[in-house]
Amino acid sequence: MFSKIQYISQGNTALEQETNIRNALQAGADWIQLRWKEGNEDQLLTLAICIKQLCFQYGAKLIINDHVHIAKAIDATGVHLGLTDSSILDARLLLGSKKIIGGTANSLSDVQQRIAENCDYIGLGPLRFTSTKEKLSPILGFTGYQEIIQNLRTEGTDYPPIFAIGGILLEDITLLQEMGIYGVALSGLITKQPQLIQELKNKLEWIL
Repeated sequence: MFSKIQYISQGNTALEQETNIRNALQAGADWIQLRWKEGNEDQLLTLAICIKQLCFQYGAKLIINDHVHIAKAIDATGVHLGLTDSSILDARLLLGSKKIIGGTANSLSDVQQRIAENCDYIGLGPLRFTSTKEKLSPILGFTGYQEIIQNLRTEGTDYPPIFAIGGILLEDITLLQEMGIYGVALSGLITKQPQLIQELKNKLEWIL
């Protein structure tokens, strides 16, 4: 079973990234998505090796954002792919069947595409505006999530765990769960307040 809280790392420098991830792990995070757009591939590889060791110490999963070959090189838990990144199929061929491969979605058609690609989980969003991502997709809002989940259920579609992403606040959790969202992917909230992780876990644990 997947963790219901994903921490998407923040930090302009490798040191900021490491510090923020370490703080999240110390506060109880058990799923880290390493996302660092400022570094080049060599710098990202070096950071990924460091973060993998940290995740091992804390018993956490490590997902690499976008860079399938780096995920392969360090034997990460898996990879998360945006809609314009490498295909799920290509990543599966490179990483093998045992690795976790997640995919971004912004609409019902995106979700259906991800389901067809047999990704392991879907990051659906954004819920609201966030400054974390430069090229932000159209905002879904709660209505957007509800319509997508209702459509999948009406059609009787089997779908993987769906994580809400994008500007999510603590008070959003209950409503998202009631709509059928499996978990949340958080960046700014955990970076600024890692101590909230336990409270988030308590809110999320009651739903399967």
